[in-house]
Amino acid sequence: MTAAADARGTELGRYLKARRAQVRPEDVGLPAGAGLRRTPGLRREELAALAGVSVDYYIRLERGRETNPSPAVVDALGRSLRLRGDGYERLHELAELASGRSSELPASSDHTVRDSVLRMLESVRPLPAYVVSRYNRVLAANPPGRRLMPGLWDWPEDQRNLTRYVFLHPVGRTLYEPWEDTVALSVAHLRAVGGADPDSPELTALVGELILKSTQFARLWERYDVCERGGGQKSFRHPKVGPMTLTYEVMRLARTGGQRMVVYQAAPGTPDERAMLRLESPDARPEQAPPEHPQPADKPCPTYAPSTADASVG
Repeated sequence: MTAAADARGTELGRYLKARRAQVRPEDVGLPAGAGLRRTPGLRREELAALAGVSVDYYIRLERGRETNPSPAVVDALGRSLRLRGDGYERLHELAELASGRSSELPASSDHTVRDSVLRMLESVRPLPAYVVSRYNRVLAANPPGRRLMPGLWDWPEDQRNLTRYVFLHPVGRTLYEPWEDTVALSVAHLRAVGGADPDSPELTALVGELILKSTQFARLWERYDVCERGGGQKSFRHPKVGPMTLTYEVMRLARTGGQRMVVYQAAPGTPDERAMLRLESPDARPEQAPPEHPQPADKPCPTYAPSTADASVG
């Protein structure tokens, strides 16, 4: 077996092991059994029996020594692991990579953004928009897109990564609501886009840094959840324009090695849209709504001390 094939097989094995740990025996109709389990989830022999393969074959598959599972075996493992959607597709992609059947190429390290794409960023204003690499490094943004993520631009150019931002930047850790859901999706997305080239120097450097600096990232990375996002909603607690919930769309850019353009918008005439439009101004301020009931003159307004828990760096 070549070194490249061994690496691809090992990535498939890591995925199988991580997903096996997420399935309880009772989830698939098996008794929990007596005694304490050394590892969470299904045992190797239990998964092998569910999938209809020998224990020895499954062990070699999980350890990266077997790199050519048939589509039928992959299907059986996916069903036994209760995989759906992106998780099921990722299992098949990793199996194809391990066997050498996949024609998917590793991501390009070229971070140049085409002039035509830069013009598109300007043309969608006042909508916030930016371009990211396969592994979430921010490569370009229009002015409201830059102001959407305060503090990111204080970092050196090669450090401006959205996954790094949400885990390690003090503003990134308070900008999104709920933060826990946002970072879980961010890690699952990074797992999804990194599957084609798990040994990419850019990816391994980012993951290594975050595992060392953030216990939350390390825990989520070990779960091996997979979710490639193509759009959705995000809620912000923005320090300049106030709270807002925006819809975003993700567009893949052809012939770029995985670059994507992300564009945000809000329903016309809503408070969310008014907040978003204030990102066009360098001196943006939150909208001041008149109080529903004036405060009595002889009573002080209640004070609120924000918690420091969200601002701590993991």
